[in-house]
Amino acid sequence: MQKTRAGARRSASTIVVRAAPGRKTRALVQVGGLTVPAAIGRSGRSILKREGDGATPIAEMKLLYGFTRGDRLRSLKTALPMRRIREDMLWCDEPGDPNYNRLVKAPFQPSHEELLRGDGLYDVCLVLDWNVRSRRRHRGSAIFFHLIRPGYEPTAGCVAVSLPDMRRILPLLRKGTAIRVV
Repeated sequence: MQKTRAGARRSASTIVVRAAPGRKTRALVQVGGLTVPAAIGRSGRSILKREGDGATPIAEMKLLYGFTRGDRLRSLKTALPMRRIREDMLWCDEPGDPNYNRLVKAPFQPSHEELLRGDGLYDVCLVLDWNVRSRRRHRGSAIFFHLIRPGYEPTAGCVAVSLPDMRRILPLLRKGTAIRVV
């Protein structure tokens, strides 16, 4: 985290996600001089990401935009484009559907995730460009950078950090910031 002469924080160009020693579902997220603990996929990391495998892709992915639960969180400081989550917002994870790995609106019959979750994981949910701008069926969907479950439980393939750590990281992010999982 670097500061300019006026004391304002600069954006980070890259966030590095490294496996933590000892557990394949834990990671360390490094943003400049800041390092925070994180959870990753229940299957650890993989260079051969497939839909439903529970792995976090080993790749460099750009941050595209984010979602927030405006009814739960206010005053998030970030240059990243953010949208308030509505009840009808879903994310399609059905490889056979033309909307695969896209935001869709309820009602929607094919397999999907609800963005307005009761458990708080998507109170801050940042969309990574994994299989989004250039989609291939079965390559994996909904790879997000979001909030952690208690006890740093594994994700379904995303990267997750605590709310206090997310608040520290958000001011450093902008559209195009790279998330590099190594």
